[in-house]
Amino acid sequence: MTVIIGLSAVMVALEDGEPRVLVTRRASGEDALPFGPFDPVNHRTFDLSLRGWVREQTGFEIGYVEQLYTFGDKDRETPGATLAGGPEDARVISVGYLALTPEARPAEASFEATWQDWYQYFPWEDHRLRRPAMIDGQIVPRLKTWAAGNEKRLERARIAFGFDGARWIEERVLERYELLYETGLVAECARDAGLPEPGVRLGAAMASDHRRILATGLNRLRGKIKYRPVVFELMPERFTLTALQRSVEGILGLQLHTQNFRRALDKAGLVAGTGQMETGTGGRPAELFTFRRDHAGSISAPGLSTPRKSVD
Repeated sequence: MTVIIGLSAVMVALEDGEPRVLVTRRASGEDALPFGPFDPVNHRTFDLSLRGWVREQTGFEIGYVEQLYTFGDKDRETPGATLAGGPEDARVISVGYLALTPEARPAEASFEATWQDWYQYFPWEDHRLRRPAMIDGQIVPRLKTWAAGNEKRLERARIAFGFDGARWIEERVLERYELLYETGLVAECARDAGLPEPGVRLGAAMASDHRRILATGLNRLRGKIKYRPVVFELMPERFTLTALQRSVEGILGLQLHTQNFRRALDKAGLVAGTGQMETGTGGRPAELFTFRRDHAGSISAPGLSTPRKSVD
């Protein structure tokens, strides 16, 4: 059997504090992550290959990149085999990457890709206004039915979705998606098993296992901003503290306590005022800040404190 190594990119940008992910559209009509073959002849590493085909196909020069996971389940990417130039029955191993860019500008016209709100794929993850009604109205009752009589299943569901006294943990994105897949509550499970679609629609489906790859990227990013200053890879060179907080809230899907967030930010010394003021917004002028990249590289665990504000 032919084995093909491909690279899938979770490319993330922020647009007015809202997280966006770059997606393509398959012939099947499903959204998919950008995908390209590993070029062992012209590229020395996976990282260089990823940067190469992203540049060629989308026109983006991506900045921060890190490897997520290797996805190799059998039959996971049959259409991807032909996309990568191989036979239809080839086994496709996909190495997932998280790539951050500070600007959600349009991709090159030759590459049909658009920036989409990542919460359309994971609507249960956005708690900025309130706990999404679908969790307690649609998800929890079905999970309790699935777990009936099995305490381990019930505890797993309770911890994942934060019900019956359990606290919502924003970093459990992948765990929640995999639980919904296992219980047949997302469309990809029915599609892969050849069964009718579930009676509830929980977010937009994606081709192959791309929603799982995307969940892995969100999971990684939500956790990492708390111990590494990666959020600044998504920010412009100058920004207000309000814009920074709104961006962190957009990634985490939570509201933060403004005073505590700014107090912790000041203590960490990650940003510095420029003395310039934001103008043209129609509101009260706010000072523009910049990321202290040299300082961040000299201190241990320079992440952002994320004190949440309860809205549930």
